[in-house]
Amino acid sequence: MNNVKISDLYDLSHTAAGTFLHRYTYPWEALKELSSFIIELGNTLSQDEYDSPSANVWVHKTAKVFPSAYLGSPCIIGPNTEVRHCAFIRGSALVGANCVVGNSVELKNVILFDNVQTPHYNYVGDSILGYKSHMGAGSITSNVKSDKTNVVIKSGDEKIETGIKKIGAMLGDFVEVGCNSVLNPGTVIGRNTNIYPTSCVRGVVPSDSIWKTGGVIAAKN
Repeated sequence: MNNVKISDLYDLSHTAAGTFLHRYTYPWEALKELSSFIIELGNTLSQDEYDSPSANVWVHKTAKVFPSAYLGSPCIIGPNTEVRHCAFIRGSALVGANCVVGNSVELKNVILFDNVQTPHYNYVGDSILGYKSHMGAGSITSNVKSDKTNVVIKSGDEKIETGIKKIGAMLGDFVEVGCNSVLNPGTVIGRNTNIYPTSCVRGVVPSDSIWKTGGVIAAKN
């Protein structure tokens, strides 16, 4: 299946999880071990560069965390990142450099590559967001199927059985998700792709494309 491997979606030089992700073929395979990796990585971080306000929580000294934000364990907040008012980081979150975690945003079991923006009212769970990807206001990742069965990655007639119950969305580098969109469990969006506002997205969306109203996919010119 095309467009779903880590090598298809991400430039691993733009995340502290590069060596970790390199162990896997598909990005969702990394989700099970993410919490352990964050703790392992956090314990190697320099105390000259990172504060540790609580156990297994590391915040770069150049990051700005607003007083009303909650940082659950384990998590790492990278350089020059903003975690704004009422953000709720439940845990198992690796947030890169120059990111925005906006007001009332919830993160759980995620990797945000460098320069990712989740600025307003987003839920991002069991997901990986590639370099310079952006979630429009109110857009969310749905990470559990309504029938609670394992998530299957689908592209046309092709299927990958993941054996995992909770998978949100895998966004490649430079993906733009329009406001108030829902990315259904197991959505994979290729690099440089745009999603129209208020979309309901499922399956594999090719790179360099546009997901339009009604699920019509057009190639970028």
